[in-house]
Amino acid sequence: MRHFIEPNVVSRLSGLALDARMPMAGSVSGRHRSLTRGSSLEFSEYRNYVPGDDTRRLDWRAWGRSDRFYIKEFEADTNLRLCLVMDVSGSMAYGSRGSQQEGATKLDYARFLCGTLAYLVAGQGDAVGLSCAGADFRLEIPPRRNAAHLKHILDEMSKLKAEGETGLSEALHAVAEKVSQRALIVIVSDLFTDTDALRKAFQHLRFRRHDVAVFHLLEQNEIEFEFDRPIRFVDLEGAPPMLVDPTTMARQYRNAVQTWLEDVTQIVRNTAVDYHRVSIHEHYAEVLARFLLARKK
Repeated sequence: MRHFIEPNVVSRLSGLALDARMPMAGSVSGRHRSLTRGSSLEFSEYRNYVPGDDTRRLDWRAWGRSDRFYIKEFEADTNLRLCLVMDVSGSMAYGSRGSQQEGATKLDYARFLCGTLAYLVAGQGDAVGLSCAGADFRLEIPPRRNAAHLKHILDEMSKLKAEGETGLSEALHAVAEKVSQRALIVIVSDLFTDTDALRKAFQHLRFRRHDVAVFHLLEQNEIEFEFDRPIRFVDLEGAPPMLVDPTTMARQYRNAVQTWLEDVTQIVRNTAVDYHRVSIHEHYAEVLARFLLARKK
């Protein structure tokens, strides 16, 4: 167990399973709707009998009524592939009220979210993978279904550091190409990247038929900009620091942030992404509970 896996939170959320929003293409039987037809309790449709079909699936009552042979089809169930994509750019080292102390940053919050989600999904028998997005750092662990693999993912999460420029869009394009079968892609980031590049990355994921969910992490001061005296701002992704008087630029800053948030909202709507804006001041257990409940069948 890692420090970001809290037993009381796992116990609270263990009754909420993670469901996919669309049919999956798994390799074993599971709880998620499959692309193929099979045997289950949920009836799907009738189709005409074709020579070679299993005669045990013939509906003899339909034959008695119509003198025609029909096959009953049912929804098949399969397993889910969950691919977690964590942003590890420098801006993820920003925390509550500008703190960069360990345990208080966006990256720490992302660790709690992703670690708990990975633990819950592995517990329901599904495969979990991890990708990390940074300009100078790239980690790709393909989804698998076993306890040793989960331990490997949690070990790698505990080692992550937030530094350098963002590489989110490039990482998402790589995930879209390398995860060949349908999967649930969960992205945890502050989305501080070019919106056009982000739009293309989301479109690529959706074109590959992946179910995409985004946790958009923000600190309250990043939106409200409540500074009342001259302050020195440091760019965590490498640009030179700036000494500014917030009172002269507060209105322009808030307008720019509002425009950016509206652009992000439009992008996720157009690409059918499951979007969740999250304040890192909110407990991550509440965020996960809303996410899991919203996906209940």
